[in-house]
Amino acid sequence: MTQHVQTVESTLDWPLMRNNITRADLDAVICFLRQDNPILTQSEQVRAFESEWSEWLGVKHSVFVNSGASANLVTMAVWRELYGVGEIIVPTLTWVSDIASVLQCGFKPVFVDINPKTLGMDNEEVIRKLTPQTKAVFLTHVLGYNGLTQGLVDELERRNILLIEDVCEAHGATWGDRKLGTFGRVSNFSFYYAHHMSTIEGGMISTSDTAFYETARMFRSHGMVRESNSEAVKRNYREKHPDLNQDFIFAFPAYNVRSTEINAVIGRSQLSRLDPNNAIRRENLRTFLDHLDPAWYRTDFDLEGSCNYAFTLVLKKADPRFREKVEMALKAAKVEFRRGTAGGGNQLRQPYARKWVGDLEFEKYPNVDHVHFYGYYIGNYPDLEREKIVRLCEILNRLRN
Repeated sequence: MTQHVQTVESTLDWPLMRNNITRADLDAVICFLRQDNPILTQSEQVRAFESEWSEWLGVKHSVFVNSGASANLVTMAVWRELYGVGEIIVPTLTWVSDIASVLQCGFKPVFVDINPKTLGMDNEEVIRKLTPQTKAVFLTHVLGYNGLTQGLVDELERRNILLIEDVCEAHGATWGDRKLGTFGRVSNFSFYYAHHMSTIEGGMISTSDTAFYETARMFRSHGMVRESNSEAVKRNYREKHPDLNQDFIFAFPAYNVRSTEINAVIGRSQLSRLDPNNAIRRENLRTFLDHLDPAWYRTDFDLEGSCNYAFTLVLKKADPRFREKVEMALKAAKVEFRRGTAGGGNQLRQPYARKWVGDLEFEKYPNVDHVHFYGYYIGNYPDLEREKIVRLCEILNRLRN
């Protein structure tokens, strides 16, 4: 019987991501390269991608960089330049670069536990931890779920505390009639291979704040003033520094995190089919949650507006033996998974964080710690067959016996 189950389950062959760079994307690159003397470094394709992304998202400005992590880093560096240092409230469940960028730019991270129904920050705990030293709330929309509530947005507005959105895992997710990434002063996106859309590597900083945008453009490219789109900004620096070559005025000790024309060509190609692909992802997730046994697995996630490139599989009880059965079944079925969901689970258990907060700080955050040990994500992509989703749920449901 065991041998029969393993044989059947092995046919699932389910990686975390599949076909996220398509033939159409590669053909677009080939067409671009066939022109005479194509410019490959940041140029017209990057500008076109930024403009199209801003229009799709619903913001005024976007800055294309070489990764989502670079988007985080530039955002925090510009935040420090414009608003000064202080405390930033951050998630315990997120990708490492969110917290790393806060630390690297001299801010103090203040951690909060998660809401089990969204995997994002517990908004009530965020409100409790706001202080006069809070410079921003850096909120991650984890694995495509909306992490915002009206109570949090209202309280931040009342206190004049700004919001930063990490939307790296939630392209196209909405809250009300707006896309996530339009509520904060600035938002960050990742175009890594495993996400909703890919530029191979790449990231985007999006904002409707023109001052933030102009500063981010300079920070992206060595802090050079000529990278600003504002003639007023450039004229101001030139008049103040007549002793300098006007093409090489460095306003900030910044970075080189530019991307390339080829990455932008792929991004433009992918953006054209992002919305229909996301509609399939939404239906896939509903199929998965509808077929799971709610007595053993969490199925009560807040799906309103969500857009998930991964399935969230969270065991309801802290049962190590049942966890072992689940992991063995997934491996036997050749279903790739990541325990701890986004970013390897509870960030406060990671070595870099322990150096800052101590070895036992993680004990104060039981919700994220449960996900750390008993939560998983599994790939969700447009060509994933519905029959596979149902079969996986049947496999998982049988484990309760």
